[in-house]
Amino acid sequence: MKNFTSVTDVSHLNTIIQSALDIKSNPYNDKKLGENKTLGLIFLNPSLRTRLSTQKAAMNLGMNVMVMNMDKEGWALETQEGAIMNHTTVEHIKDAAAVMGEYCDIIGVRSFPKLIDKNEDYSEDFFNKFIKYCGVPVVSLESATLHPLQSLADCITISENEKLIKRISKPKVVLTWAPHIKPLPQAVANSFAEWMCKSDVDFTITHPFGYDLNEKFTSGAKVLIDQNEALKNADYVYVKNWSSYSDYGKILCNDTTWMLTLEKLKLTNQAKVMHCLPVRRNVELSDAILDSPNSLVTQQANNRTWAAQAVLKSILQNLV
Repeated sequence: MKNFTSVTDVSHLNTIIQSALDIKSNPYNDKKLGENKTLGLIFLNPSLRTRLSTQKAAMNLGMNVMVMNMDKEGWALETQEGAIMNHTTVEHIKDAAAVMGEYCDIIGVRSFPKLIDKNEDYSEDFFNKFIKYCGVPVVSLESATLHPLQSLADCITISENEKLIKRISKPKVVLTWAPHIKPLPQAVANSFAEWMCKSDVDFTITHPFGYDLNEKFTSGAKVLIDQNEALKNADYVYVKNWSSYSDYGKILCNDTTWMLTLEKLKLTNQAKVMHCLPVRRNVELSDAILDSPNSLVTQQANNRTWAAQAVLKSILQNLV
């Protein structure tokens, strides 16, 4: 693996999932692999789980880690080619990325979409230019359209739970839209859909009218507007808000009845409930579910470390 920006960078999904599970059982087995190597973590947006889990993963591999919050500590970056920089931007991405590449062996980057211009966000212009100019492997810590480390952790979590069950048929996994007080990116939903469509599961997406995701990421999924119908016999329910893709970045619906509750959970096969966190309690998900045995949110968050470590290990092995 050279870069990690989506599921397409993974040669064999089951192999990297098993690698992460093996790492989880013996986190320090590859302590020498990252010795004298440096991971740079560059954040243009806030982070809790992504920052801490990736930093821990790198330390488990013996790497040095440098963290920079560009939104607070760095210069405003220009991305346009040939720009006359006489406005608010101070440094061009081609200069900043190139310098960071001199300091680091691997760089992780987190950059959210602006949710204003669909074409700009979905071009992944920032990430593509960063990869072009930094000259070292890049790991997505979430981009404008995808959050692959989260999705790998989600796959690990489902795999762990499936190992405890002697199931005859494929598990039914449902991604359900949830209400929120502000418009959120489609990145987590896009990414989860992309990874589930490549997994051996029965995958359904449910959302109100106007919240269809980009078909590029949902090929092979069943899509239903009726949430109750979608939840029937589900084994896993992934709860996530996203703003409209078609009416880009807009909130088209604030129907509070889409919040998952214990009553709705009765439609499922005693489903395990997933969320990437942070979660707006009693808006996206009820306390009753989040604090119940059905909730996998803490397990998911824990698996972020092993997802990151499996990715970093694969990249480091390619550097040797």
